[in-house]
Amino acid sequence: MASAAEQLAANVSFKAFANAHELQKRLLFTLFALIIFRLGSYIPLPGIDPVAMQVIASQHSQGIFGMIDIISGGSLSRMSIFALQLMPYITSSIIVSLSTSIFPWLEALKKEGESGRKKINQYTRYLTVIIGSGEAYALATGLEYAYTPTGVAAVLIPGIIFKISTVVSIVSATLFLVWLGEQITSRGIGQGTSLIIFAGIVAGIPGAIVYTLELGRTGAVTIFFILALLFFIVATVLFIVFMEKAHRKIPIQYPKRQMGGKMVGGESSHLPLKLNTAGVMPPIFAGSVLGFPQTIMGFSGQVGSGILGMIALYLGHGKPLYIILLTIMIIFFAFFYTAIQFNPEETAENLKKNGGFILGIRPGKATAVYLDYVLTRITVLGAIYIAAVCVMPEILISQSSTSLYFGGTSVLIVVSVTMDTVAQIHSHLLAHQYEGLLKKTKLKGRS
Repeated sequence: MASAAEQLAANVSFKAFANAHELQKRLLFTLFALIIFRLGSYIPLPGIDPVAMQVIASQHSQGIFGMIDIISGGSLSRMSIFALQLMPYITSSIIVSLSTSIFPWLEALKKEGESGRKKINQYTRYLTVIIGSGEAYALATGLEYAYTPTGVAAVLIPGIIFKISTVVSIVSATLFLVWLGEQITSRGIGQGTSLIIFAGIVAGIPGAIVYTLELGRTGAVTIFFILALLFFIVATVLFIVFMEKAHRKIPIQYPKRQMGGKMVGGESSHLPLKLNTAGVMPPIFAGSVLGFPQTIMGFSGQVGSGILGMIALYLGHGKPLYIILLTIMIIFFAFFYTAIQFNPEETAENLKKNGGFILGIRPGKATAVYLDYVLTRITVLGAIYIAAVCVMPEILISQSSTSLYFGGTSVLIVVSVTMDTVAQIHSHLLAHQYEGLLKKTKLKGRS
């Protein structure tokens, strides 16, 4: 028999949305913030030749340059102020998260609640400035040596002034995006950082579709291949939705205790462990690591010659060595990021403090060992799932000139963020309906 919450969820309709004014404000704010992000992605860095930059960007589309360009919605190929998008912030967040499990004082700070979280966020922003400055300086230095095949320079007036202006512009824009993401999270709908990445990828999908159809029109790919690609994308989306909703529910029991003259407690609950705890970070990290060699060789102008040329040949998209290394790295980063996201010992300690326990498992250390055992087993399946989603499109792309927008990482990010955002919208609608029922109940009670 369906629960009351499920019956209420089934009644969510457009009428409920029309009455949820708070939700509408949040959606409008989110849309407005994403529009600002997209407008900012067209503001070029000072001192850049945009025509030459487009030519140079097309030469480096297979390395990390191409992956960041997809995530940033073309900001990198246009060399806008949002060229690095949120990549420095993501990197600093991972470093700080990892540091909390290494340094005891950071771990203690994490347990202080809201005040500790604010301090950790502040450290993350400081680290973002440092990492962003280093990446922006390296990008500015590389651009000074970037030329088109006809010898046109990407930088109009190279020098220290160009480097300083590039670093200041990119770091300021990155911090603005961090702030914008936090505003979306608190005043809008969804997780702000993920939605900004989502918007960047989605912005390039129409162009990728047009490009693929143009390949079909000119005969570069067959109509059968385009239809097969469409079927593959739909099947991949359905598979991702199924796997992202997969959970392992661990039953939790709370003992009965006497308060006054009544017995309270004794209820049972469950601890949901996602099959894919790591989310979309493993393929992003793996793609970044594998993309570095080609990017460095591309800017050095040595692709196709000597040892560097051989590395570029074997580490190209769709090559057997690239696929093998991509699979290994995705699996490694899946376990690595899961270890950062979920701490079995901390979870076991929290259960013990609240009086909860797993049936048949002693509280404390034994519970932590059991949770670690279960998490390791489901992470194996999760890592294989992420690797399959990201590797299969690589094999398909290698057989044609299809845009990397149809890669597994892009599809995984888009589907995951969409599911999370829709779930939050659904929660707001349910909360609004519950509020309406409570108001009606109070009115009836007064009458």
